[in-house]
Amino acid sequence: MTSTEYGKILSKNLKRIAYENQKTQADIARDLGLKQVTVSSWMNGTRVPRMDKIDLLCHYFNCKRSDLMEEHPDGSEVDFVVSDQERNFIIEFRKADDLTKQMMLRLLKIEDAIGKNSPKIK
Repeated sequence: MTSTEYGKILSKNLKRIAYENQKTQADIARDLGLKQVTVSSWMNGTRVPRMDKIDLLCHYFNCKRSDLMEEHPDGSEVDFVVSDQERNFIIEFRKADDLTKQMMLRLLKIEDAIGKNSPKIK
């Protein structure tokens, strides 16, 4: 396997694990004492971390090396976790009348249009 292929696998797995743990690149860099550009390069697949950094990530995310380093042909790499906030939104959406559903969908489109500059709701 080439370094580029390995980087793509690690990138995909790291993105998924970070998402599942609700961690941003900035969170990971700050918490582990790394530069954000370093974490970004791992997540973009342009660089591959040394084994000591793999172990650091595994400890941080409480996962195994294989969770980061191996391809998951069973499809587990596309699994994702729905947060409590997302689950509650779906439940409320399903209970809502048609007008409320339209308003909720409009809000989502507005939020999507605003993009990264919008404040995070917790």
